[in-house]
Amino acid sequence: MPPARSGIADYSAALVAHLRHLVDLTIFGSMPDTYDPAQFDIALYHLGNNADHDFVYEAALRRPGIVVLHEANLHHLVADLTIRRGDWDAYVNECGFDGGEAARAFAGRVRALEAGPDYDGVPMLRRMAGASKGVIAHSNYVLSAARAAGFSGPQAVIPHGAWVDGPVDQLAYERGRNLVRERLGVEADATLIGAFGYLKPYKRIAQTLRAVRRLVKLDPRVRVILGGEAHPDLPIAPIIEGLGLEAHVRVLGYTAEADFASYIAACDIIVNLRYPTVGETSGSLLRAFSTGRPALVSDVGAFAELPDDICLKVPVDAAEEDLIFEFLNLLTSRPDVARQIGDRARAWVEHECSWRAVAQKYADFMAFVVHGLTGRPLPSRPVQESADGTVSEVDVAPDWIKSWVADEPSTEYLQTHSDRFRHTLRITPPGDPSKSVLEMGAYMQITPALKYKLGYGHVRGCYYGKLGRTDRKFVESNLGETFECLIDHFDAERDRYPYKDESFDTVLCCELLEHLFSDPMHLISEINRILKPGGNVVITTPNIVSYRAVAAILESYNPGFFTAYIKPNPTGETEARHNREYTPTEVHQLLLGGGFALERLETGAFRDEPHPEFAWVQAVLERLSLQTQWRGDGIYAVGRKTGPVTERYPSWLYF
Repeated sequence: MPPARSGIADYSAALVAHLRHLVDLTIFGSMPDTYDPAQFDIALYHLGNNADHDFVYEAALRRPGIVVLHEANLHHLVADLTIRRGDWDAYVNECGFDGGEAARAFAGRVRALEAGPDYDGVPMLRRMAGASKGVIAHSNYVLSAARAAGFSGPQAVIPHGAWVDGPVDQLAYERGRNLVRERLGVEADATLIGAFGYLKPYKRIAQTLRAVRRLVKLDPRVRVILGGEAHPDLPIAPIIEGLGLEAHVRVLGYTAEADFASYIAACDIIVNLRYPTVGETSGSLLRAFSTGRPALVSDVGAFAELPDDICLKVPVDAAEEDLIFEFLNLLTSRPDVARQIGDRARAWVEHECSWRAVAQKYADFMAFVVHGLTGRPLPSRPVQESADGTVSEVDVAPDWIKSWVADEPSTEYLQTHSDRFRHTLRITPPGDPSKSVLEMGAYMQITPALKYKLGYGHVRGCYYGKLGRTDRKFVESNLGETFECLIDHFDAERDRYPYKDESFDTVLCCELLEHLFSDPMHLISEINRILKPGGNVVITTPNIVSYRAVAAILESYNPGFFTAYIKPNPTGETEARHNREYTPTEVHQLLLGGGFALERLETGAFRDEPHPEFAWVQAVLERLSLQTQWRGDGIYAVGRKTGPVTERYPSWLYF
């Protein structure tokens, strides 16, 4: 916590300001001997890779809780806890524990002063992964590293928070911006480029300054401020002097919190390059986004997961310096482009990264861990918002759905599953004429509603069959409306789906997951591929830990919802049976491994029938202090695509 001079301290202070309104919170800036974990439901540990976090690391091992990994490497921290304390045996043992015998042997060479520590190759995450009750990261990159280190428990990607101000008084803003520039000695009409944080070599400062040297030849009014403490491995003054940039570059040194945001707001362009990276997320970059500043980032690690349209991504290769120059020249010479990128960045952090929203995600995840794997559901994200900010859900009347059903068997099925259909449509994010949706396993029961009620301009369906076949389906309601769409055939767990990458805004996978025989993650992976960045997948499936299932087990019956084998019909074809039914937590894990953030997870009715006969099950669970949440017959989940698949064959699902 402040007054420690670190981005994590600033992060923690900002998070606490909002989190304390959601949970009963006690803050420890150090770990006293009197700390009693029995007084709390859970401990939340923020871990960074430096000596400031020595006590956090030790406490998290002694009294396990939820660990927030701000980066995918703790080697410097472990070295401080061992080598700097003169305990070489502990260091060598930790290297062996984390990286095996080869790492142990190399640590022996480090001890003999024959080599330096292998900071990059031995991340020192395994010890913490084995002790933690839950893991939070700001990116899939870091969360993947935790899984690679052996963590398989509850986990969540929670965006780094952003300091988002309210509506801007443009006149007051310009006045404040000019005052800051005057204090810095920068002309009001000059292009000001800023880089912030510790001035370490991996921030690509030297490469940036060489690009700036080329830029000032085109625009001599370009200025640069470097806001951060100097680092002994980067002699910044000789670099500036050697490039002849003394008149263009100013090193500010350590910048107090009160000045930090104003310096960023005074800039026109932010440079936030990092290579190599251990997955850290930059607080200064989020501040830049929240002030609408265009930024350059390295196309690696967590930065590569940022949306492509809110920043300019610089590959780390032989052309790095050239591309830095080209991007800076573009933003300097085209202020309209710079403004558009900055506006999109600000809109993104307002939607995804406000501290209020981030704190709520923390509170939800802590409750999820505390209440166990069948704990309370995460709150639902509203699926429709009107222009005045009021929120409502899309609710389709049963009679409207029924109007599209023509034959008697379909009518009977609809009567049994009407609530499930309506619930599915309520949780499906609405579209507009520019958006596309794919319904997997489409029977044309709710498919017309995707167009007429949810507003999607392009609706397509698919069904099990031979790859390459496409049917054109046409239905007419008894109200006189008509609907037509294409239905593609393929094997959902074997074939490559016949759609281009990033083809759809939304994919519905309803009552399909439980039928898969061999490779459900193939389905999740292909859905990820065909969804646009930020697109949504809607999953519904029976719940194997429902009240009904618990009652069946206690009464010595099979807990599965539909466990029977199916007799072949006269045509010789056999309908798909249920091969595996899932728990709500397993659906969450499927989405997480598939590159999705969980937007909504709940349970509810699967068939339209009351269950008073299961009231005794709830009473038994409550008497034993076991969870009574997520006990509905059906699971309803919505995931939002945040990146590529992170775990193709999760160990909990594949052997």
